[in-house]
Amino acid sequence: MGRFFTPSQVQIAGGAFSQAESLVGRHFRITGEDMKAHRYDVKTLAFLENHEVRDEAFAHLCKYQVGREKEGVGQAAGMHFYRVCLQDHRILDAVERGTSFIRLTPLLLYIAAHELVHIIRFDRGEIDFNAPETDKEKEEEKVHGITRTILQGLRQPEVGIVAECFDSRYRLGDWVN
Repeated sequence: MGRFFTPSQVQIAGGAFSQAESLVGRHFRITGEDMKAHRYDVKTLAFLENHEVRDEAFAHLCKYQVGREKEGVGQAAGMHFYRVCLQDHRILDAVERGTSFIRLTPLLLYIAAHELVHIIRFDRGEIDFNAPETDKEKEEEKVHGITRTILQGLRQPEVGIVAECFDSRYRLGDWVN
């Protein structure tokens, strides 16, 4: 499986998600209170189940249903939440390469903003979480564009470098039930 975040790196990840919530919320015109309606948690590699580990992405988004479907209706009687599964080993590899110019804090901020954009778009019904693979590829491009727009306002060169790196050569994340 590989390497895990240190406690200080876990703190950096937590800070990145807090900052990303504010930035993404502002972009979508969602108040801090309304942002809480988008239920998600974040887990690092040390706390992931086997099916939540992916070697091809920096993050993996899972959707979990709590409760049962109503009989004959097909709508969930319970609630759902998302889990952002950070792939520590992949993230650390990207940061620690000898020639790497990518830093951990801006990379985690990009990942956090990207995954939160997905969550909001899923919750708004802008794309189905269970969309076909071709639609998922288009969604990744769209979410990348939105994430870049959100982070451009920061005017921080290191964040800009990370955003520029994510094109068709890199796979930031994926999602499955």
